[in-house]
Amino acid sequence: MKTKPVLTLDDTRRIAQAAEAEAVRNHWAVTIAIADDGGHLLWLQRLDGAAPLSAHIAPAKAHTAALGQRESRVYEEMINQGRYSFLSVPAVEGLLEGGVPIMVQGVCVGAVGVSGVKSSEDAQVARAGIAALVTGA
Repeated sequence: MKTKPVLTLDDTRRIAQAAEAEAVRNHWAVTIAIADDGGHLLWLQRLDGAAPLSAHIAPAKAHTAALGQRESRVYEEMINQGRYSFLSVPAVEGLLEGGVPIMVQGVCVGAVGVSGVKSSEDAQVARAGIAALVTGA
């Protein structure tokens, strides 16, 4: 039987705290979602001023990145390049940049999804959260 790393509640808190710090530092009102490797929501945090819709989009981005084990922007790029069939993928809705997988020891243990600002800025917040876990910062 194989073993694999998994996210703990402390890991999730560390990611969320670093992601929030990045958003606050840039004055970005966002929602931060963290999912496990199955795309199941572990954390949802809507910062003051974040649009209500972002509380639906961020978890969808995290879900997509976790299940696909790649950034959600990859799917957005495929669709924008004409592969419209990805719009019909079952149970996947967050086909926008801003979902980033959490890779530990070469294994996807989950993902962070962020929504509320430009997609590239959403991804920046997600990466800042993941960096706190991966680098131990």
